[in-house]
Amino acid sequence: MIAQFIHQQIKQDKKIFALLIDPDHHNDQSLINTTKLADESKVDLILVGGSILHNSIEHSIELIKKHTNIPVILFPGNLLQITNKADGIMLLSLISGRNPDLLIGNHVIAASSLKNSNLEILPTGYMLVEGGKTTSVEYMSNTKPIPSDKADIAISTALAGEMLGLKYIYLEAGSGALKKPTTQIIESVKRNISIPLIVGGGLKNTSDIRQTIDAGANIIVVGSAIEKNPSILPNLVNACK
Repeated sequence: MIAQFIHQQIKQDKKIFALLIDPDHHNDQSLINTTKLADESKVDLILVGGSILHNSIEHSIELIKKHTNIPVILFPGNLLQITNKADGIMLLSLISGRNPDLLIGNHVIAASSLKNSNLEILPTGYMLVEGGKTTSVEYMSNTKPIPSDKADIAISTALAGEMLGLKYIYLEAGSGALKKPTTQIIESVKRNISIPLIVGGGLKNTSDIRQTIDAGANIIVVGSAIEKNPSILPNLVNACK
């Protein structure tokens, strides 16, 4: 059980490192190499998804699972990225935006299929915060991020997500963001919620990891930095532990 693992780690005051893999940014060999490196580096979770997918997500997950036993969680950018090949799915509700399809619409369409799947459902409130440039998720979701200096809006948004029954808050600046979520926003959100806080987007080095952990993140997600330089993965994982 993925949720059980997450809560056990948090109960023991341990941090969790998740590697985000976008299949469109890999060929088969680079995906195998990245997966093997993730396994050797003791990555805790692998998230798979992207804003737009041209490569087969099913093929990518099958390839990943041939080379590691790390749990694979769907991080879907759209309904076409749902497959029973994964172990679980972050059922993302974009609570920082006002696009009804991403708040509840797509979830209604997918609900029956998800219920009949073997996927472990992880209900997650997704919050996009300003990251220094227009990211793919901002463009594709047609929503504006929360301004980086508006911690009060971030707090209220996260609280609303928890009160609605969501089990996780995912706070991020978007894939390839120039800036990571600010320490102030992370600290403020964490101080006001009682559910696990996931933080990603713009995390590029061990300093970013440590600052984000010290601010209160329970789960760290890194993707773009590893695509650019896979060799830094072991150091980033170690910084998270």
